[in-house]
Amino acid sequence: MESETSEQQLEETNGKQTKAYLYKTVWRWHFYAGLIFAPFLIILAVTGSVYLFKPQIEQILYQDLNEVTIKTERIPASEQLNIVKNHYTGAEVTSYRPGEKKTRSSEVSITYQKESLTIFVDPYTGKILGELNSNDRVMDLIEKIHGELMAGTLGDRIVELAACWTIVLIVTGIYLWCPQKKLRIAGTFIPRLTKGRKTFRRDLHAVPAVWITGGLVLLILTGLPWSGFWGTNFQALVTNTGEGYPPSVWIGDAPASNIKTKDIAEVPWAAENLEVPESNMEGFIPVSIDDIVATANREGMHPSYSVIFPASKEGVYTLSAFPPKAKDEATIHIDQYSGAVLADYRYDNYGILGKIIAVGITLHKGTELGFINQLISLLICLGTLFVAFSGVYMWWKRKPNKGLGAPKAPSIKNMKILLIILIVLGILFPLVGLSLIVVGLIDWLLIQRIASVKRLLNA
Repeated sequence: MESETSEQQLEETNGKQTKAYLYKTVWRWHFYAGLIFAPFLIILAVTGSVYLFKPQIEQILYQDLNEVTIKTERIPASEQLNIVKNHYTGAEVTSYRPGEKKTRSSEVSITYQKESLTIFVDPYTGKILGELNSNDRVMDLIEKIHGELMAGTLGDRIVELAACWTIVLIVTGIYLWCPQKKLRIAGTFIPRLTKGRKTFRRDLHAVPAVWITGGLVLLILTGLPWSGFWGTNFQALVTNTGEGYPPSVWIGDAPASNIKTKDIAEVPWAAENLEVPESNMEGFIPVSIDDIVATANREGMHPSYSVIFPASKEGVYTLSAFPPKAKDEATIHIDQYSGAVLADYRYDNYGILGKIIAVGITLHKGTELGFINQLISLLICLGTLFVAFSGVYMWWKRKPNKGLGAPKAPSIKNMKILLIILIVLGILFPLVGLSLIVVGLIDWLLIQRIASVKRLLNA
């Protein structure tokens, strides 16, 4: 009987030790991940908050270029292009955007003296209202910071890594937040105000994080399809599994082409891997831009569409619409000589994954549900900023005078559950897996073997 009691006590003791080891391990990963990626989260939250209101901001910044007075009739698109070409001698027209409202100017994108310019034209009078260099658009700059930290491919990978590690932060944070004993409202869903400053600082970080967790996960998952590594591979998977475009989008046989639509035009995510057909060059007499606009109207394109011009004799006109709601997305390829529609790819043609991602992207951009979408996403971004700053503040107030104050690293044998979770996350997000291997090797080969470094990090 005594022996059974002793064994039971030993099991309970071992169980408590294992739980304590796991808690410290999770805390250690959460600590380092937060400390490293907090600056990137702050950048993404700030730029994301601004970019959500792109329509309103651009309306204020470029009101003189965008707004026109409605007259009886519009000048044909071909005449608008001729006006621009006469004003910018030698310019090559790359795209034309009629404008989604009657009070909106037309936009003609050109390459002129090695610069990419957008020319704003009054479609009723033909007057050139002004120009913008592609490098001078404020919201494009914000988008580049948000998507790639203005550092090209390297910046894209850093942003993707930060986004994926935020998932790790969320998973480990939920574990640390979960009540160890009885579930109570205070300290779980609302901060405790009478338990001392240390407890209040902890609650100030953990409680708001819980409230924004669902929304933050949604923003991360809907942003990842744009990333250069995870997004590109996921896009290929969607296409190769048949969840991409079906044969029905082709008017005739699907083209045997190595050129993807994303290589020639900016189009909705689901259409980026759509193969580009070639124009039938018999006759060599291109149709007028007016015919292309007429086709767009006849095919029911959303008024926000743009016409991307052919870049070669075999190229096609591409109609691309980025409307506020995913259901209105469309990508159409048109033969530049006959004016025939060669491919027509819409939201209704998307596979189930394509539709989910399309809606996710418009939710991420804050357009799918209108102003309420912008407001909810803004609250999530502001919440993310608060959680990041409160986490850094909590660490700063708790850390010792010497060292970082990180929890000590337990032995590998006590990390099995966490390792399984991290392996799963590493498989789902390869950059996380790669970084885990690098961090693990640094921790094992350097931090745990060099006494001075170990004292600094575990102090």
